[in-house]
Amino acid sequence: MTIPVIDLSRYLHGGAGDRRAVARETDRVCRETGFLSVIGHGVPESTINNLYAVTKAFFHQPFTTKIKVCQPGAAIVRGYIGMGKGALASTMGETTPPDLKETYNVGPEGRTRAAPNLWPENDPAFRAAFLAYYAEMDRFGLDLMRLFAEALDLEPGHFDGAFGHHPSVLSAMYYPDQPEPPREGQLRAGAHTDFGTLTILRPDNAPGGLQLKTKAGNWLPARAAKDSFVINIGDMMARWTNDRWVSTLHRVANPPRDLASGTERLSIGFFHQPNDDFIVDCLPGCRDEKGRALYPPVAAGDYMTARFTSQIVSSPRDT
Repeated sequence: MTIPVIDLSRYLHGGAGDRRAVARETDRVCRETGFLSVIGHGVPESTINNLYAVTKAFFHQPFTTKIKVCQPGAAIVRGYIGMGKGALASTMGETTPPDLKETYNVGPEGRTRAAPNLWPENDPAFRAAFLAYYAEMDRFGLDLMRLFAEALDLEPGHFDGAFGHHPSVLSAMYYPDQPEPPREGQLRAGAHTDFGTLTILRPDNAPGGLQLKTKAGNWLPARAAKDSFVINIGDMMARWTNDRWVSTLHRVANPPRDLASGTERLSIGFFHQPNDDFIVDCLPGCRDEKGRALYPPVAAGDYMTARFTSQIVSSPRDT
């Protein structure tokens, strides 16, 4: 499946006609698949490359080193989460073996409502690379939400107030080589939908990647434009739009068994979400033909905590 391309620079720097055309195309894609391949994003390649370099070096360290910055609790999405600690398919009511990935998470710094980040000791380059990338994603997410507002026939700044102290999470997701065959039903990341408003994903090109489930029920590899970011609608955005926009089921496949080595994969995801205390309610113009909202209002933080903890299969500190 080739993910439709959206040129964000045409929206940000074009005339009124360009802006409206990009907004209309964005609405169409979000109604049909909820996945976009965004170019013209303005994120420097040097910022991306720096983060990939320090992150791979981190994951290649011994477990005894990584565990020093272990996630402190099930509901605190910070620090290192080891192999086999979650099964994303469980969020969809399925029972599968744990996912074959490790994760390292950071959130916003300097916000009193946010949990503190856990940084490896004596590694200022690691911290600097994450903070620089987070700042780019913060800006990128705001640009996307303004495009989304216009795609929904709202004022461009409609969503700005919902993200003034947002706790969005930047995750490095590492999928190591698989010298041993996975267990039956075990994937790098099981079938799931994302929880928040949108996800900004920068995948690499290693074997065993993102697959989307079509409306016909088939799983297809997802192909994105070169140097693009893959953006997908999350459950909260689908809820906010009264299911006008779709949060599509996806997964990360295992590499072919004849490529058991040389297949490590690193994906960087920015999981965008509103302020914890923001109440997500049906947007103007998104109620059904009878004026109904499909979902009751919910505090964003409560919703995200319930969704995230539903995937956990063991304590973060278990070896």
